[in-house]
Order: sequence, then C-alpha cells, then structure tokens
Amino acid sequence: MPARKTSTRAATAAAKVLNNPEATKAAKSSAGSALSQTGRAAKTGERVASLAGRALSAAKTSPRGRKAAGSALSQAPRKSTRQKAP
Repeated sequence: MPARKTSTRAATAAAKVLNNPEATKAAKSSAGSALSQTGRAAKTGERVASLAGRALSAAKTSPRGRKAAGSALSQAPRKSTRQKAP
C-alpha cells in the first residue's frame, strides 16, 4: 500500500489552524504533524495521533482543525487488534 501524504487542501487548513491564536494545543499539534508530512512519506507519531483523536472529539475544534487532525490521524501507523498466539 502506498504511503499517505497530506493533501494540498489539508495542508492549507493546517496552516490556518497554526495561525489561529484560539486553536487548541491538540489541534495545533495535529496540524503541525499534518503540515510536516506534506509532499513526503512520513508517519504520525503515537503522541500526536492521541492529540489528533482528542482534537477530533473536542466540540471546540474548528472544521479546519478537524481536517488537519483527520489528516494527521490517517497517517498514523495502524495498531493490530489481533493478539499474537503464544
């Protein structure tokens, strides 16, 4: 499966979130992660993925913040839900 990259629209939304003084810390962290992954194959770290999840669930997060958080979260490595056999 090809690596995911942040789209131009998501990068624009992320930049606007970073410039918004009222944006939450979680929204800014996920926006920064999404923006840093523009044009290259990178993955969102576990800490930022957690913050992106918080940003998505917070009622205070703007639509742009949600777009940036969703982009960052979609680029996080998937954790397997299967348990390994002993």
